[in-house]
Amino acid sequence: METYDLKFDFRDPRNLSMVMDLYELTMAQVYFNEGKKDQVVTFDLFYRKNPDNAGFALFSGLEQVIGFIQNLHFSESDIYYLKSLNKFSDEFLDYLRHFIFTGNIHSVKEGTVVFPNEPLIRVEAKIIEAQIVETAILLAVNHQTLIATKANRVVRAAKGRSVMEFGARRAHNFDAANYGARAAYIGGVGASSNVAAGQLFEIPVSGTMAHSFIQSHDNEYDAFLSYAKNYPDSTSLLLDTYDTLRSGLKNAIRLAHEYLIPKGYRLDSVRIDSGDIAYLSKKIREELDAAGLEDCKIIASNSFDEYIIKSLIEQGAQIDSFGVGENLICSKSSPVFGGVYKLSSLLVDGEYIPKIKVSDNVGKLTNPGKKELYRIYDKTSNKAVADILALYDEVLDEAEDLTIYHPQNVWKFKTLEAGSYYVKKLLVPIFVDGKLVYDCPTIEEIRTFSEESRASMWDEIYRFEFPQEYYVDLTKKLLDLKLSMLENVRK
Repeated sequence: METYDLKFDFRDPRNLSMVMDLYELTMAQVYFNEGKKDQVVTFDLFYRKNPDNAGFALFSGLEQVIGFIQNLHFSESDIYYLKSLNKFSDEFLDYLRHFIFTGNIHSVKEGTVVFPNEPLIRVEAKIIEAQIVETAILLAVNHQTLIATKANRVVRAAKGRSVMEFGARRAHNFDAANYGARAAYIGGVGASSNVAAGQLFEIPVSGTMAHSFIQSHDNEYDAFLSYAKNYPDSTSLLLDTYDTLRSGLKNAIRLAHEYLIPKGYRLDSVRIDSGDIAYLSKKIREELDAAGLEDCKIIASNSFDEYIIKSLIEQGAQIDSFGVGENLICSKSSPVFGGVYKLSSLLVDGEYIPKIKVSDNVGKLTNPGKKELYRIYDKTSNKAVADILALYDEVLDEAEDLTIYHPQNVWKFKTLEAGSYYVKKLLVPIFVDGKLVYDCPTIEEIRTFSEESRASMWDEIYRFEFPQEYYVDLTKKLLDLKLSMLENVRK
């Protein structure tokens, strides 16, 4: 008998190295031709605005970044195609033929609560290497961080009731369905309808029947009976194919008493997918309880999002579990995460020369230099009070007062007294000199870590409307550097 290993490598077996914007290669050839291919630089990946006007985001996608970097190479078919564009020299194409990533990557851990304008990933590498990974890293992080954040909003709206991700058929193609389900699980959903996601990432899967199953039988009761005979210990029935209360519910109760209970089973759950969900769920609960089926759960699905779920609960809907599809898997209300990847320094003769991007839009100013990211915690409550960006060579001494400054305005600052706080460095090494040094956690470990990260935050940032803005501040040294560089640009 054949046996199968259900453990899967998280690395995508496809060669995704060509998933990049063309300008990464045109710039790379210029660096190559000008003798700058070995110039070491740092880039920061960050984002500027929380989706859905929320107070935070949940960082996700690091595992896929790691897989991409480990499999990064250019095949002969890639080289052949690039040559056909008539843009690249034979010497540069030969360089790509032998290309490997040799740099350093630091990142926050997957599942971490994160905020705008702080580096989530820092890449330090030769300039061509750092440039070539731009699109793929952004792609992995932007998509999964967006979906994990949306999923957590939905889960919090459900207030302890289970949430299942039902969105595969509405996702933007196969990868979006699979990786979206992964991100949603990190965000807190209990299961996915996507079998491939269950196989690939070892997350729970859930699903029972569609309306077509009911329609394929001579009548609704026969459809219910057929399903119960095959799954007597987990019978879940879809009630709204014909008439939820006068047909579906009546037949479900009949099945429970005529078939399941006499054989020692219980009706596990019923599902509604249309109509006035709040009203129907209350009527269903009344009739199930009156029929002695108090333990039968009610599942609801119908284009839900966090606001609809919140409203249903406020209306007293008797729902034990929500199935959420398109509004989650596509983050329909806020479909773009908007992460960016910006140069922050050049390494010249052992010294990091800071670089800054200036814009008429103050929100697009970047924070210069090679930086570290710290989270500051209150010692009494163990709650996070702020994040702080510091230059890489600064030392934050917990035995001293710590003053943190607004990213633009020197007059806006806060001083934390020595002994009242502690700090944790958020950027951890992932690759060093091209070698993976990070012990990749399991999906369950990521999910648990994310719960812990969320628990360390004050509730005020989790409001759906007008959440409290979390401080992402700078050290005085970094702020002074930024202001001086802006002044030099002005002059």
